Amino acid sequence: MSEERKQVLEMLSQGKITAEEADRLLDKLAAGESDRTSDSPTSTREPGTKPKYLRVHVDSSDGDKVNIRIPLALIRTGIKLTTLLPEHANEKLGEQGVDLSKLSELDQAELYETLSELKVDVDSDEGDKVRVFCE
Repeated sequence: MSEERKQVLEMLSQGKITAEEADRLLDKLAAGESDRTSDSPTSTREPGTKPKYLRVHVDSSDGDKVNIRIPLALIRTGIKLTTLLPEHANEKLGEQGVDLSKLSELDQAELYETLSELKVDVDSDEGDKVRVFCE
């Protein structure tokens, strides 16, 4: 556990911040940790914890960049992830056999179990990079 995370939890235990504020701070810390691993983003979620977000990173060879962080609560409501992703990202995922639309059909327990170890890394011959993971 990072020192920053410990500080946030300590402030929460001392009543200096609310649980909602602590959650927001921890989310920002997790996003910052993920951003610092810029070339090959991976999950910052600690082992054994339930994922909260589905992350999709696309770096295309023609300069397009996509960085999406989707709360799993949205997926549980039945939102179609393919509507949130750029068309070329959907195409690249489809070429690799990844169909995110099926996630909305799972119940909450199945969703967490399915996504707990999700990690997709695609590096194309053209220089495109696609990373899908949970944190």
